[in-house]
This record gives sequence, structure tokens and C-alpha cells, in this order.
Amino acid sequence: MKVGTDAVLLGAWCSLNNFPDKILDIGSGTGIISLMLAQRSDAQTIDAVEIEENAYEQTVENFEQSDWADRLYCYHCSFQEFSDEMASEEEKYDLIVSNPPFYNDDYETENVSRNKARFTSALSFEELLNGVSKILASEGIFSVIIPFKEEENFIDIANKNGLYLNEVCRVQGNPTSELKRSLLSFSFQKMVVKESNLTIETDRHKYTDEYINLTKEFYLKM
Repeated sequence: MKVGTDAVLLGAWCSLNNFPDKILDIGSGTGIISLMLAQRSDAQTIDAVEIEENAYEQTVENFEQSDWADRLYCYHCSFQEFSDEMASEEEKYDLIVSNPPFYNDDYETENVSRNKARFTSALSFEELLNGVSKILASEGIFSVIIPFKEEENFIDIANKNGLYLNEVCRVQGNPTSELKRSLLSFSFQKMVVKESNLTIETDRHKYTDEYINLTKEFYLKM
């Protein structure tokens, strides 16, 4: 499984200003976001949940081979099951992050693993936000990356679950391309929304200073 730009963006961008002690990564894939947060923070518990078996095994392997193996753990189950179980045990997380599946059913492929990793039939925005609202600490932060075109709809669903937008960063590939992604940060507190934009490249493989400054701690060559 490749390390995608979306995961790197979220792992580098999401706020740690509340000094989280317990972090959850929903849909870990390779485990890259959890690993980035382990590098960035002193959180004692960094849990991940992954439903797809091959991705789960890859996350576990990457966790075990990292310098932070003692702080990282991955659960092999659906987020719906996980959030219900954690809620019943009254477990809460200070920071929850997710690079969720986001293509709709119209684009599903014959590859079941691919579908689970990248399509909303495996985990809808409603299911994601409902689960987050159950297990996010009262002062906690939820950060996510989604397609820009889904931003308004996602915020509306979040509001219905008592989660309010605190910060947004809209991402485009280059100065002339359309906005592609939205990095969003939510909490249970209503506040003035902090807005920003990020451009990744000025030309092919020529990264902007703002992208380099955001992600340079995570690339071997940047």
C-alpha cells in the first residue's frame, strides 16, 4: 500500500495544541498517520483501527518496526464495532484523526480490499462522525481530510453530531488547479473558524515552501 499525500498532509497538519495523551487513527492503512503522530507527540497511547486484513497486517508490521512500538496498537475491526465497544467502556480520546474512505458507490471496483480502503460503503461520513462523537473527549479534537467538494456536507453532518468546525485548510495541487482537499478540525466547542490555503507544488515535483515546511520532518529527501 502506497503512502499517499493525503495521509502525510493530515499527519503533519493536525493540531497537537491540546497535548493529547490518547490518540486514535481511524482507518490506519499503512499506519503512517499514527507513526507521524508518535514522532510529533508524547502521547502515551496511540491506537489505530483498520478493517481490511492486509492493511491491518501492514500497520502492525510498521508499528512493530518503529521506534515507538510501545505506544502504538492496532485493532482489526470495523470502526462501528470499535466505537460502540469503546463507548460502552466509557473510553475517550483526546485526538482522533482519519483519512476516511471517500469515493461513492458509483465508482466501486472489483477489488474488495480497494473498496474497503477507499469507498464510503465501508464507512459512511454519518457512521464516522457518529462514532467519533461517542468517544471524543469533551475537550478533544477531531481532524480529518476529505475531498473539497464534500466539505459543506461533512460539516453539516458533524454539526448534527455536536461537532463544530474550528479550523480548515483547503489544498490544491498547484497554483492553477482546482481545490482538491479540505483538512478539517472539529471539537465540541463553537469558535471562530481559522481558515487557510495550501498549495503543494509550483511545478511538477517542485514543492512550495509552505508544503516543505509542513512536511519536511517526515521525508528522507525534501
